[in-house]
Amino acid sequence: MRTHILAHRGASRYAPENTMPAFRLAEEMGAEGVETDVQLTKDGVPVLIHDENVRRTTDGKGFVQDYTFEELRMLDTGSWFSSEFRGVQIPSLEELLQWIRDYPLLLHLELKTDVISYKHIEEKVYALLRHYQVLDRTCVSSFNEETLSVVKDLNPSMRTAFLTPTKMRKLIPYLSSIPVDDLHIKHTLLSKKLIHHCNKNRVPVRVYTVNRPALLRKCFHLQCAGIFTDVPDIAISIRKAKERST
Repeated sequence: MRTHILAHRGASRYAPENTMPAFRLAEEMGAEGVETDVQLTKDGVPVLIHDENVRRTTDGKGFVQDYTFEELRMLDTGSWFSSEFRGVQIPSLEELLQWIRDYPLLLHLELKTDVISYKHIEEKVYALLRHYQVLDRTCVSSFNEETLSVVKDLNPSMRTAFLTPTKMRKLIPYLSSIPVDDLHIKHTLLSKKLIHHCNKNRVPVRVYTVNRPALLRKCFHLQCAGIFTDVPDIAISIRKAKERST
């Protein structure tokens, strides 16, 4: 099985995270897919930003949910990373979908409902995925089991993934208690035993966030279903070297 290389918030080592330049660069580098985070604006528009507060990655302050989409688009989400990206805007999910439909990329969407309970975010995201006809190559993930349950109610065949906390005891027994298609784990939880258990139960495992060469090699050796990385170019290079040697 070939491990998919998935660009974490786009090629975020080289361009500002969760922006169109980062997603485009990931595709150019050869990543099989992109991962991003979805939150809702005050007027109910799904937008792509990791933090609930805009302070870290924009020139603004305050919470995403307190901005209308028009107000959010006035913020600069590129300059914090590099002056080269000055003026880059926070994209909407729709903007990403309009772009990605022309490329054979896998799409991983994390719905950020573990801190703020965004009303109807699942329905809004699902409607856009259906409209742009990308349901069959999208996986929706969350730390919030209730969010995943709502997505499954909307479409039982929709691919979902449970995101594990950075530390979690008794993960394997816990997996038996929740309906889950896929599992997205912090790299610190990765083990041969876990991969064996998940393979046995046909639960694909993807690992976040994998940037160090040694850890990338470990994921490829254990044949994880996918890795989320800020450096898709390095991951691709290491995977190619492994494939040449086998």
